[in-house]
Amino acid sequence: MVLVPEANLKSLTVVSNNQLSGSIPLSLANLSNLQLLYLDVNKLSGPIPTGLGNLNSLTDLDASQNKLSGSIPSEFKNSTQLWRLDLSSNQLVGEIPVEFGKMKSMLNLYLSNNQLSGTIPLELASFHELLVLDLSTNRLNGSRPRSIGQWVQINYLNLSNNKLSGKIPSEIGKLVHLEKLDLSWNLFTKEIPSEVQTLQTLQKLYLSHNMLSGSIPNAFTNLHGGIDIDLSYNELTGPVPQSPNLLNASVQGNPCLCGNVTGVKLCTSQIMKKKNDPFRQKLILVIMLPLIGVVLLGLFTYGFIAYRQQWKKSPRKPLEEESGDYFHITSFDGKVVFDDILKATNDFNEAYCIGTGGYGIVYKAKLQPDNVVAVKKLHSSSENVDHSGFLNEVRALTNIRHRNIVKLYGYFSHARNSILIYEYHEKGSLGSILRSDVLAKELDWLKRVNIVKGIANGLAYMHHDCTPPIIHRDISISNILLDSDYEACISDFGTSKLLKLDSSNWTTVAGTYGYITPALELLH
Repeated sequence: MVLVPEANLKSLTVVSNNQLSGSIPLSLANLSNLQLLYLDVNKLSGPIPTGLGNLNSLTDLDASQNKLSGSIPSEFKNSTQLWRLDLSSNQLVGEIPVEFGKMKSMLNLYLSNNQLSGTIPLELASFHELLVLDLSTNRLNGSRPRSIGQWVQINYLNLSNNKLSGKIPSEIGKLVHLEKLDLSWNLFTKEIPSEVQTLQTLQKLYLSHNMLSGSIPNAFTNLHGGIDIDLSYNELTGPVPQSPNLLNASVQGNPCLCGNVTGVKLCTSQIMKKKNDPFRQKLILVIMLPLIGVVLLGLFTYGFIAYRQQWKKSPRKPLEEESGDYFHITSFDGKVVFDDILKATNDFNEAYCIGTGGYGIVYKAKLQPDNVVAVKKLHSSSENVDHSGFLNEVRALTNIRHRNIVKLYGYFSHARNSILIYEYHEKGSLGSILRSDVLAKELDWLKRVNIVKGIANGLAYMHHDCTPPIIHRDISISNILLDSDYEACISDFGTSKLLKLDSSNWTTVAGTYGYITPALELLH
């Protein structure tokens, strides 16, 4: 393909995914009036022409997801009107040019998924209006980025998957508009700065896989609720502060951390305090002994009466099994009842079906305008479904809180079938995306690597950090769900425990065939 320069051309878009190859034409530098240039998602290779930096009218340049190599031209300093530059997912090397500091209009800078090295230039502090900065998945090193405190308007900052070291700068507290901060997979050390308490618009905070030490600051108690926090796999110590934000946080992989949260052990001081309080022990004895006596007497009386009645009457099924009424309900936010599920799915109409498997059908249920859940209805086979095992299993699953494991909101248990209510993931399964030529093209290598990491983190949590450990029956692309940010969540785990060991469903694996854990293989 040949690009012919036109003197008055202001916008040039090379349609994505049209397999355009070769190098970027040098003649593009002659388009002095060019304002918009989109070359993304092709197979362009070779260096970026230095002449592109002399396009003074250029405001938006996107050359992401190509095979561009070499260093980033310092001539971009002349593009003083440039407010968006996306060179992510290429093969660029070298350092980030210090001359970038002269691009005063910069709002969105994407350089992720390259092979850039060196430090983050101090000159980037001149980006006073910066909104988005993504330098993730490179080879950047050095101590804390000292320019971070100058980006007072930024709302998205991603420096993950680099080799940044030192202490997380306290200047981060100045980023009061920040919504997502990702510093995971680096070499940061020392304490988490207490200045995070000023980030009142924060929605996602990822600091996992560093070498952070010290205790989790009480500043987390001052943040608003509903933040997705990941502090896993560091060297944090001491008790986890009693904050609503930390109840569902990922904190596993910190051996010296303790507290009443999932993934860590109970603090020794709390255990010893309970054991060594003489007054408390005496009070327990005074209260419990009479209660135990009353309970034992009541149980004996009840058992005797029940035995007499059972002896006189012929065996029969319990009333709830005969009538088909639901004998156990766990509600979602105290509002979800079975009638709401029936209404939202039009009595489980196939029009609302979003997935099927060997042991159940998944439906999309919109319970409220802003409340969408996934409802899995297990195949109605009262002979194969073990309700007591089902209830024990789902009660254990409701205590799991991990960013890479799908959340179980609630369940219904019935004499003929059982229903699970899960968190809804709008992107669907990884399998449905990979089977679609159109959707699969959206999964660049960075997204795929992050998906694999998410699956690995979820499996590691289930196998090593859960008490007791959870054995996954089978992992496949059909059981990996993706949210709007392509964050992977493992689903359909532990379902083999829902079936009786002597039923035909145990000898033939239901659902999809994928990765089966060695522990389950031994059970077979």
